[in-house]
Amino acid sequence: MRASLFLLGFLLLGFTDARGSDKPFLRTDFIFPHQRLHVHGSCIVEAPNRDLIVCWFYGSGERTADDVQILGSRKRKGQSSWEKPFTMADTPDYPDTNCAMIIDPQGRLWLFYPTILANLWESALMKFHVSSDYGRPGSPRWERTEVLHVTPGEDFAKATLTYLDKVQSTNHLDIPREYQSRIQEYVSRLRHDATNKLTRRLGWMTRAHPFILEEKRMIVPLYSDGFSFSLMALTDDWGKTWTVSNPLIAAGNIQPSIVQRKDGSLYTLMRDNGPAPKRLHQSESHDGGKTWSPVTDSVHPNSGTGAEIIALRNGNWVLINNDLENGRHSLAVSLSDDEGRTWKWKRHLERDPDDAPHGRYHYPSIIQAKDGSLHATYSHHLNPAEQGGPERKSIKHAHFNEAWIKGAANVR
Repeated sequence: MRASLFLLGFLLLGFTDARGSDKPFLRTDFIFPHQRLHVHGSCIVEAPNRDLIVCWFYGSGERTADDVQILGSRKRKGQSSWEKPFTMADTPDYPDTNCAMIIDPQGRLWLFYPTILANLWESALMKFHVSSDYGRPGSPRWERTEVLHVTPGEDFAKATLTYLDKVQSTNHLDIPREYQSRIQEYVSRLRHDATNKLTRRLGWMTRAHPFILEEKRMIVPLYSDGFSFSLMALTDDWGKTWTVSNPLIAAGNIQPSIVQRKDGSLYTLMRDNGPAPKRLHQSESHDGGKTWSPVTDSVHPNSGTGAEIIALRNGNWVLINNDLENGRHSLAVSLSDDEGRTWKWKRHLERDPDDAPHGRYHYPSIIQAKDGSLHATYSHHLNPAEQGGPERKSIKHAHFNEAWIKGAANVR
């Protein structure tokens, strides 16, 4: 009898804990104190032992200085604080930027990042590191360090030239008159760059998480500020060889983030660096990321800022983005239960009034942890230069769940 009562109590306790996990919560912290040097472009992953690892780039400014490096920090499972930041990658006398990470089905940590050869985004050279030994304090021990050779071929040039022909000969893009001369300069330069081996092979960069398809294909979303559109790098042998997709071409679609539908097709949302109206761009693939549909506008406002989209294990989708056409002072998390056809729920991690001094909360990264909860990191920049006074910068971490997105949050 006592054993039966004990078992009943144990089951009730388990039932209570399971229901308790559905209570809305939001917890936030900073990975390190705010500082004056530039810190930006974070990415977060969860290790197999449930430690959290975050990377970002840090330095005096990648467009003017060569001291920029990739830093990282780790939060041990069950701990409340982050490790002191450590160096994850540092090419001497060159800036390293825009890092992205993923943990593959073998449990290996991959770090992707571009080294900027001449302080211009167009001079980016993609690299990657791989580690099986990243649980110890400090930096992972990298067992592979390689260049990711991005090799768009003649098909890339042909697709680019076809698109540019449309821009020049039709009203394919509704471009305001004041942009016309700039567009003509852009078209002329891209005609040269698309047909030149060097310029079409350089300048590709990461931003959002890589994507692993059916535990065998890795897709690394890339973009080029020079071309101002996107491309996918694919490997079916864990980085021994790489191929590229067709280019995803539109008016300034960059920094793609990938999600998979239940039918196996892939969908991507991309930052909008083009003319108004500002919307996240979208495309889809039905052959595992090799080819992508023509790029169109989505319903999501975008102010020329990065976004990430993920599919949860229950099939719901989560989008984290600056939900504005102008500014980076509103950072939202939205939830869809029908694979992006509608977005019924939205909460804000950050939101400053439009008519008051505000910060910049941008370049978000998001994952679902093994326990089902969500972790996001993003650049948290206060006192922007236009307000005067030194800008203060950090990387902020937010831990929350679906229930928080849907309802009132228990903030602490």
